[in-house]
Amino acid sequence: MGKKPVVIGVAGGSGSGKTSVTKAIYEHFKGHSIMMLEQDYYYKDQSHLPFEERLNTNYDHPLAFDNELLIEHLIKLLQYEAIEKPVYDYKIHTRASEVIPTEPKDVIILEGILILEDERLRDLMDIKLFVDTDADLRIIRRMLRDIKERGRSIDSVIEQYVSVVRPMHNQFIEPTKRYADIIIPEGGQNHVAIDIMVTKIQTILELNAIL
Repeated sequence: MGKKPVVIGVAGGSGSGKTSVTKAIYEHFKGHSIMMLEQDYYYKDQSHLPFEERLNTNYDHPLAFDNELLIEHLIKLLQYEAIEKPVYDYKIHTRASEVIPTEPKDVIILEGILILEDERLRDLMDIKLFVDTDADLRIIRRMLRDIKERGRSIDSVIEQYVSVVRPMHNQFIEPTKRYADIIIPEGGQNHVAIDIMVTKIQTILELNAIL
């Protein structure tokens, strides 16, 4: 039996620190056969909708994602085939025309708020992580990010959090915690959990080198 890439899923709510966990693991193995695959790139194409309708997109709902394409690409990567990763343009609220050519690697870190929600995606993962962070920290992190990086006002961030982000988290994201193999409290600040994952991935890479 030949070697197969290992898929590590990193889930958690918006502002939980899952991206920090993913980047910390990735940076440790930079230069090795490791890649990141972000669910955020796989929002559905909405070019068929008028711009006004696209503005109503709920990006925290499972139906916002094109999981069919994500699964198709993940299966290709598992067969060591290259993919063309889509790009999502938040300014026009639909998929951009360009794609990102992406080569397969031995370790694939799949990161996103709802990657554990779809059973088909879960079945493709070897290790499932959930980054579990208190709601007050998540809202503060999201607020800082949206104001600094996206030019949002405090009022608009809070309104969106109360009306969309919080209910979607409670309904769809929080329940997926039960599917995780490992729950990581406090995200990127949890150096012990990250060290454990680094050790595990190191073992996987060494085994793949032998096969």
